[in-house]
Amino acid sequence: MRDKLGTIGARTGFFRNNYKITPGLYCIGEPSTTSPVVVTANYKLSFDTLRQGLVGVNAWLLVIDTRGINVWCAAGKGTFSAEEIAYQVHKANLDQIVTHREVLLPQLSANGVAAHELKKLCGFRGRFGPILAADLPKFLQAGEADEDMRTVTFTLRERAVLIPLEICMLWKQLSVVALIIFILSGISPDFFSPTLAFNRGILLVFATLTAMFAGAVATPLLLPWLPFRQFWLKGAIMGSLASLLLLFIGWQSLGDIEKIAICLWTISSSAYLAMNFTGSTPFTSLSGVAKEMRNGLIFQIGSAILALIFWIAGPFV
Repeated sequence: MRDKLGTIGARTGFFRNNYKITPGLYCIGEPSTTSPVVVTANYKLSFDTLRQGLVGVNAWLLVIDTRGINVWCAAGKGTFSAEEIAYQVHKANLDQIVTHREVLLPQLSANGVAAHELKKLCGFRGRFGPILAADLPKFLQAGEADEDMRTVTFTLRERAVLIPLEICMLWKQLSVVALIIFILSGISPDFFSPTLAFNRGILLVFATLTAMFAGAVATPLLLPWLPFRQFWLKGAIMGSLASLLLLFIGWQSLGDIEKIAICLWTISSSAYLAMNFTGSTPFTSLSGVAKEMRNGLIFQIGSAILALIFWIAGPFV
């Protein structure tokens, strides 16, 4: 139950930044000197997923220190490396525990591990396993990975799993944004109006929540069917539809300049939130993400500033 609650905490972002275990050698079942050695990160969610995938298998788990970061991200950051694996191999005296000289590496660590250097560093040869921990029993039985085991997917279910984390991690930013919105909404020809601050502020906060749904929920769910390759453009499309919906449900009390502000704010916020998913999908590359951010942030920042200027100007027009 403690592990299950920890998984919920990690999935929702509350324990994500410090959800880790002590590096070292662990076991599943009753491993022997000939049992396979599977390498993983010390991010507890990665460790638990691996344990769950290896139920019924006797194996050694070599957990390396990735500062509590998952395999894919740690490999990109350089903490899941041949040097760190070799360090943990020596520290655990692995050569005295198993008779073979091979460790199984997660395929998603390939961008950070120079497998040809591993044997030189510790005497153990590295072999890359399947993408998913659930495929490990089949991989160990067959001795090799087929095409399906080596194919990275980003299905509807896999995209939906990311949504709670994105939503829950926004509460701090939303609190700050809401405070700023209420203050700006109260600016009037009479200097400041608490009534305007509440009435107009509620509308813009609601638009912000709508943008959150459009960018962090609808965009990843509809990802394959939305046009354009860059995520911020996909988010901008959903934000445009959401802003039109807001105007359609009846905000006739707003002036034209305030309606424009609502649209710009919703579109820019949705585009920004959708761009967060570039780090969660195999569709993008490091250079591609950098290029997308250069293009997207200019639009998002410019639209948000323009939206706030128009929103402040509303009571004066």
